[in-house]
Amino acid sequence: MCVIFFCADSSPREGGYKLILASNRDEYFARATQSAAKWPNADHVYGGIDLEPGREGGTWLAIGHAAGFFKVGALLNLTGEPKPRDAVAHKNILQPHNHNSNSTSTTGINLCPKPSHPNPNLNPNPNPNLNPSKGHSNNEHFLLGRGMIVADFVTRSDDQHGIVEYNQSLFKDCTKYTAFNFVSIEIGPSSVPARVKLLSNVPPTLEEFQNGECYGFGNSLPHTPFEKVRHGKQEFEAIVREHGGSSVEDLSAHLMQLLRKKHKFWPDAELKRRAPNWGEGLSTLNVHIAEHAYGSRTHTVILVDSHNKMHFIEETMAGADPQGEWIRTHIENGFPN
Repeated sequence: MCVIFFCADSSPREGGYKLILASNRDEYFARATQSAAKWPNADHVYGGIDLEPGREGGTWLAIGHAAGFFKVGALLNLTGEPKPRDAVAHKNILQPHNHNSNSTSTTGINLCPKPSHPNPNLNPNPNPNLNPSKGHSNNEHFLLGRGMIVADFVTRSDDQHGIVEYNQSLFKDCTKYTAFNFVSIEIGPSSVPARVKLLSNVPPTLEEFQNGECYGFGNSLPHTPFEKVRHGKQEFEAIVREHGGSSVEDLSAHLMQLLRKKHKFWPDAELKRRAPNWGEGLSTLNVHIAEHAYGSRTHTVILVDSHNKMHFIEETMAGADPQGEWIRTHIENGFPN
């Protein structure tokens, strides 16, 4: 479960931003994760890294800059869809609508166990940002998990990994994965409009969105958004309208405030349909389901100004207690126009 709001504009007004992005990552609090940083041996990429055994090297959100283009990738779980029979799952997958399964608790969380015999072909160190010169075939995507979709997109800058080509290739085999929304953004020279695509795999759909518009996506299909995403997008638009020319400190503070909101947008027909037993707990932007140690464990704001200076600001839990210590990271880096 996650939410993302953003506006991408390759030619903003002076003092404005080419990218304004705010996102929450919802996960088990105890999931092993590396905080946002420059990726080893891929120093043009920034983001957190999943350290969960069997999923090492994947990511839910990252930004890279190479060959004159910023590339952003984000992966959102598509809640309440059955797992494809031939998809690989190494970790508990949240599939709330399968609440009649024998492995499901009364909250509607379907606990999919790890395979008893790990695939011998799985690379024990698959992280492309540790060895970006080695690509991954489509079949390797299935073995490495969905987090590699983002990692491959932002790490590589060859023709096959442009936003159009990459999405077209992924679309051909997207049903092999557990259900997801993949958001991809490509921002280049001011003469070329920013490109935004959303690929969903249940059902397989690929849509393109406009330069300069504000968007919000979550864990449902884009045309049936959860209420929290719909309301969050309206608030995000207001922040961009009122503070889109403000300082990094001012703009990021308003965006972080949005991501921390605990108001329940309930009832919600779409969320109830997808998560009938625990939808109310997921109806906030800042999720906290204490009995399952699950919720919004990372808040992220990414800004790229009109002069290609990037700010990656992350607030993430230091441990497994959301009331405990949080780590704030602020990475700044300028890139050539």
